[in-house]
Amino acid sequence: MPNFNFAKTFVRTKKLLKVSENPPIIWPEDQSICDFQGEWWVAHTKSRNEKAFAHDLIRRNICYFLPMSWKVRRKSRRTIRSLLPLFSGYVFFCGNEDERSELWRTDRVANLIEVRDQQKFLKELQQIEQALQAGAPLIPHKYVKIGQQCRVIAGPLLGLQGIVVSTRGTMRLVLQVDMLGQAASVEIDIDMIEVAD
Repeated sequence: MPNFNFAKTFVRTKKLLKVSENPPIIWPEDQSICDFQGEWWVAHTKSRNEKAFAHDLIRRNICYFLPMSWKVRRKSRRTIRSLLPLFSGYVFFCGNEDERSELWRTDRVANLIEVRDQQKFLKELQQIEQALQAGAPLIPHKYVKIGQQCRVIAGPLLGLQGIVVSTRGTMRLVLQVDMLGQAASVEIDIDMIEVAD
């Protein structure tokens, strides 16, 4: 007789692999993260629980931001596309103290991190949101502490600020989330940026 818990977990995991079963990047989908009401918190989830936690947030009607990007890989003769969290292990949500306390009951959270500088954190997340809405192919990037701070001066990424790095012969703009010590980057043409003061 099969283990019920194992079977239930397997089915849940398999369902999340379908594109249609992925949670939206932003909930509610018709809003921008700057419209959310309440305090921002960072949920450090248990391993590979980001999407399931996002579904828990939807069921509780709690606003969240889960930046994700497509990863394409080849296996034998097949191409496999996976929508993966940009910041592995982290989901950002906005709510009140009661909602925060309730999220411990999901059993998907390893830690809930308080955001001390709400304005700075929201500004950093808005840059990630804008890049995703522009269709920019963000990829996880090693967090950079030093480098040239630049601003995008044209195109759909206009106004974004980050550190410019060169990776495999291409210029990339690194968008940092200081509180997490993590970042994401997008390819950028050198003519589209200027040094920020």
